[in-house]
Amino acid sequence: MVQKKMGRPTQDPKDRTKNVRLSDSDIEKLDYCIKETGKTGNEIIRMGIDKVYQELKK
Repeated sequence: MVQKKMGRPTQDPKDRTKNVRLSDSDIEKLDYCIKETGKTGNEIIRMGIDKVYQELKK
């Protein structure tokens, strides 16, 4: 049996996936955000989800 690699423990594990289809312009925008912020694509997408969620909760 292969033992799973252990990383840092977290209170918010990211063990779920969701596939998203993006246009070329969406990819360009995401790449720009990655370059300018130094964050990962996943972090940028999570920030966008949080931003929309907070706007809807107002």
